[in-house]
Amino acid sequence: MIRIILLDDHALIRRGLRETLSEETDFRIVGEASDYGELRELLRTVECDVLLLDMNLPGRSGLDVLKVLADEGSPIRSLVVSMYPEDQYALRALKAGALGYVNKSAETNTLLQAVRTVAMGRKFITPEIASALVETLTAPTDSKPHERLSDREYQTMILIASGYKLSEIAEKLTLSPKTVSVYRARLLEKMTLSNNAELTHYALKNDLLS
Repeated sequence: MIRIILLDDHALIRRGLRETLSEETDFRIVGEASDYGELRELLRTVECDVLLLDMNLPGRSGLDVLKVLADEGSPIRSLVVSMYPEDQYALRALKAGALGYVNKSAETNTLLQAVRTVAMGRKFITPEIASALVETLTAPTDSKPHERLSDREYQTMILIASGYKLSEIAEKLTLSPKTVSVYRARLLEKMTLSNNAELTHYALKNDLLS
């Protein structure tokens, strides 16, 4: 029996995942959480084999959660289920400790296969992720500007390019507006860009928006 915890701040998403996964006789949903704090409380009372988590979470992001679990040496195997395309966050998620990454628009069979693969301790690699890995390995040594950003800076860049205001980004990431402004300043400096318009143009040109 594969014991699963669902970590997503949207109740409807968790409900959909629960209904889909509960139909499988070898799966058992042992808990749900909407943020890192709830996950920590949950892990004190239940045992889990596979954690299904989103990238966008209030407070600590999905990437943050992956890194904490990895640093703690947690035996939990993590599978990211996100709205973002694989070429945006998959490689970052895998580097942070995830064993797989599935887009929320993927077929049900793909999700089920991913859960079972990850539960066995193996990495689940979609064709899209495989392609991104190949591009990374064969790309010139000089990385693209956005690849030099920290995870938080990258998140901020994507949200700015998606049209969110700094105050909205602050609320979404559970950060202060001042902190978001610092991330914005840093990423613009690292990418040698001057303003949000140039940033948005860069994101569109490099197909970084879903």
